[in-house]
Amino acid sequence: MTTVQAIRTFFFYLLLSSSSFFWCILCVFIAPLLPFRARYRLVIQTWCRCATWLAKVMVGIRYEVHGLENIPQQPCVILAKHQSTWETFFLSAFFEPLSQVVKRELLYVPFFGWAMAMLKPIAIDRSNPKAALKQLAKQGAERIEQGAWVLIFPEGTRIPPGQIGKFSRGGTALAVNSGLPVLPIAHNAGEFWPKQGWAKYPGTIQVVIGPLMYAEGEGPRAIAELNERAFNWVSQTQQQISGIPTQLSPLDEPSAV
Repeated sequence: MTTVQAIRTFFFYLLLSSSSFFWCILCVFIAPLLPFRARYRLVIQTWCRCATWLAKVMVGIRYEVHGLENIPQQPCVILAKHQSTWETFFLSAFFEPLSQVVKRELLYVPFFGWAMAMLKPIAIDRSNPKAALKQLAKQGAERIEQGAWVLIFPEGTRIPPGQIGKFSRGGTALAVNSGLPVLPIAHNAGEFWPKQGWAKYPGTIQVVIGPLMYAEGEGPRAIAELNERAFNWVSQTQQQISGIPTQLSPLDEPSAV
């Protein structure tokens, strides 16, 4: 990373953190007065759009979206590749309203966590996988009935470019049991916003929204088959985007969802 890019990255983080702090303080007092959809637009969508805009103008991270025609009119379960923080910002702004599976500990962070708690996240305890799966099944179905998309990173953690983590079956189980399809999403955000370190590299992120995938039947076998199809599509699409053979990550961590 050049000296100029390092300076731009420093100011990017300065603006991002300061805007997050003041925005969360403001939203803690205003958001409770708003209905859920308006609350989501204020707290999450507006700030996440600001974050992706800052990434564009400050460090040169742009993006292109392919497959918009695959997005259904009704919310469903989104299974997205996880490489960086960028896709969390992007997807939270792009799909509205959206309920995301997060670590329960995040809700305890002053102001940021308090603001997030008002947006109906599915906050799980990753140390208790069985309880987390039951919670995802129950609350995920509730969120979809309430008209929200449910975002799941099935790898459970951020995986570097060129690698892919095993997909947990929590997302496909939710889709099958709710009678809904899954919407797979692949991207290469990690090439410009790496998992490790604070460096940011200019370039254009390719986001590919895949075709809706429906289960063939019901029960555990249908869940496993749908999960494998989603995994294969994301893996193959990642390779097409990056031109790097996608390998199963040796850093893969077990995850309930």
